[in-house]
Amino acid sequence: MAKATETKPATKRTRSAAETKKIRTALEERRHELQTEYDQTLTEIAELQRDRLDDSAGDDTADTGTKTFEREQEITLANNLLERITQVERAIDRLGEGNYGWCEKCGNAIPVERLAAFPSATLCVSCKQLEERR
Repeated sequence: MAKATETKPATKRTRSAAETKKIRTALEERRHELQTEYDQTLTEIAELQRDRLDDSAGDDTADTGTKTFEREQEITLANNLLERITQVERAIDRLGEGNYGWCEKCGNAIPVERLAAFPSATLCVSCKQLEERR
């Protein structure tokens, strides 16, 4: 006698076209905001770099170190913005694939509250907590 295998019912991952459009619009607006902030940051970094070059005559080691530290901080901020842009773009891709709002590790739904606070979330709260403990 063949043993019957139990299968879990497939989780239905569907959204109405209106919901998908609303989410996509919100994500695209966020991407635009971040891109604008990133572009502005790069412009400011370039301007500050020009100012530093013009104003570097007579700098001692401490002045040079301070300017280097400040430049590294500015670049780090720009890189963080770029990472956030990438996360939002990934969320838009996941939305198109039908995977947006579902945990990449366990497959459970990501709570709406989490998505509202962090729209590019790819992990549910439990999986994110486990990841952060490692």
